[in-house]
Amino acid sequence: MTDRTSCCIVGGGPGGAILALLLSRLGVHTVLLEAKKDFNRAFRGDTVHPSTLEMLDDLGLATRLLDRPHGRLQRMTLRSGDTSTVLGDFSRLRTRFPFIAMIPQAEFLEFIVNEAKTYSCFDVRMGSRVTDLIIEEDGDGLVRGVRYRDDNGEHELRAQLTVAADGRSSHVRTLAGFETRPNAAAMDVMWVVLPRKDDEQGIDLTGFRVGHGRLVVVLARSTEWQLGYVILKGSRHTVKEAGLAALRTEVASLVPELADRVHTIDAWTDIHFLSVESSRIPTWHRPGVLAIGDAAHVMSPIAGVGINYAIQDAVAAANRLAEPLLAGTVSDADLAAVQHRRELPTRFIQRFQAIVQRLIVARALDGRPFRLPLAARLVSRVPGLRNLPARIVGWGIRPERSCTQRAGPRP
Repeated sequence: MTDRTSCCIVGGGPGGAILALLLSRLGVHTVLLEAKKDFNRAFRGDTVHPSTLEMLDDLGLATRLLDRPHGRLQRMTLRSGDTSTVLGDFSRLRTRFPFIAMIPQAEFLEFIVNEAKTYSCFDVRMGSRVTDLIIEEDGDGLVRGVRYRDDNGEHELRAQLTVAADGRSSHVRTLAGFETRPNAAAMDVMWVVLPRKDDEQGIDLTGFRVGHGRLVVVLARSTEWQLGYVILKGSRHTVKEAGLAALRTEVASLVPELADRVHTIDAWTDIHFLSVESSRIPTWHRPGVLAIGDAAHVMSPIAGVGINYAIQDAVAAANRLAEPLLAGTVSDADLAAVQHRRELPTRFIQRFQAIVQRLIVARALDGRPFRLPLAARLVSRVPGLRNLPARIVGWGIRPERSCTQRAGPRP
């Protein structure tokens, strides 16, 4: 079976979903292919930053999204022993949304895709796994769409533009021949959730906890605490050999407020292992195909910016590509313009993550008594500097705002 569309987006993560929504609002015929049959994944990132909330507010969606149960992160705090240091204070940002909203990603994606469904030019196909690209044999190897498989068999979807938004292990990126350049990422993370009591809604435990050569990141969901137990790269088997009891003891010592519930970690299957990567591809495009989000640049989990940079890529792509897609004239130069727009912010935030990893994470894991570096202490205390980390994490540099002011046709 073969059909056609203007834009085929592969991957129903935040970048792909937002791009589909924005293009559909402008009347661009768009098909979103998602390999899974639902959006529910364990331990996906939940952070929605002020830059994303402002963009959604431009579309009239932020208030509706925040009407749903969610947590709010207003400060990034590092606690080591009896010392507590505020590394970033989002409440000081000049925005309607001076916080990071903690929203389960499955709910966020369902919200965005359901909004996109209100436009007749949008189609989402769940359980659709891409198997190959359709490439013109002659000429410059122009990509003309994808072949995919679902429960009903094999299909062809021809498109002016195919967007790889299928994450850090992007299959479309591989099929297109894009090669990644890795950056250093000398850590891995073991994610676990602990129950959050009703009377803890006003308690702020979020931030970094450091001690005894260990580091735990605590994040607040509406009904549970999400903990990232940070370990040295490649030490997963050492941690497992020490046993679950040792892991529970270390988590309890670093986050004593939650010591009464670490017993709920009763199997290794309760723990999601994340092999931390950081990389990017030198060129995000070739004729007929564009990579965005983790397909173009894999982010470290530091500061939780990966979701929001994927969304920023999507906004930039929609702003630049909607008109040529409507006119049927999208070119490789248009795709290059998207990368040109987004490459500097991407390089900057990856460099920022590397600095945080070197100054905080590496020091926390080296086994010696931890002391926050002088540079970090100065940034946290000097009035002219202390807003900078929150600005970088919450906004980035050159945040994107949507140009989609007119809505496309609805059913």
